[in-house]
Amino acid sequence: MDIRPPYGYQEIVPLTKAHRVVLPRTRWVPAELRNLTAMPLSFAEFAPACRDYPIAFVSSDGGKNYVAMTVLGLQTQQNLFLLKDDTWDAAVYVPAYVRRYPFCMTRVAVDGKEQPERIACVEKRAVNDKGEALYDEKGEPLPAWEARRKLLFEFETDLVRTEEMSRRLAGLGVLEEFTMQAVPNQGQPLAMTGLYRVSEAKLHDLPAATLKELAQAGILARVYAHLMSLANFGRLLERHAARAKVEPKT
Repeated sequence: MDIRPPYGYQEIVPLTKAHRVVLPRTRWVPAELRNLTAMPLSFAEFAPACRDYPIAFVSSDGGKNYVAMTVLGLQTQQNLFLLKDDTWDAAVYVPAYVRRYPFCMTRVAVDGKEQPERIACVEKRAVNDKGEALYDEKGEPLPAWEARRKLLFEFETDLVRTEEMSRRLAGLGVLEEFTMQAVPNQGQPLAMTGLYRVSEAKLHDLPAATLKELAQAGILARVYAHLMSLANFGRLLERHAARAKVEPKT
């Protein structure tokens, strides 16, 4: 059985009722996720995330499949929302990708064939005899796990909806590649490539019936949240500049 960890995770194992797990404190960011410049975004998160982060689509296979992501930095392995004490900035929305840690859902492959079902897993390094029990002696979930289990399953369901939305937009041909370019007042110019956005011109050219379908599916609202969020690249530049002033030069 082959279990592949999600983006940013190290080594995961199937979760069992016997596991005791070290649960992170609120807003604390584990080492595995601190250097991620972007994180996958679920369907329900577009509204809260668009207020604080740019939302872009990325593709790792040349445009065959796309993933919606929150952009967290302007350079490789940069998270501008991570504070010095390794917590997430309390002034902004914390992505569910962080809040669900150390748990995740993933598909397994048996004899090289990926199985359709997803199973609940946990980061192996978080499993510790000194951690918290997730189930009582009767096998019933304890409050510490109940809330996280709800988040985990809802987030996973929403990720599937985001994948379906991305496929729909790609099929309609409205996604276009763009490069984010910025010139700080001090320092070298910055550029991010490999990003995709919805073309407003192509969106407006879609038939009225198609736009109605997108609206009824909740996709159109998320498209506009995505488009409005692109202005947050300017806020990222401000954060980048502020951090550059306080960090020592090497």
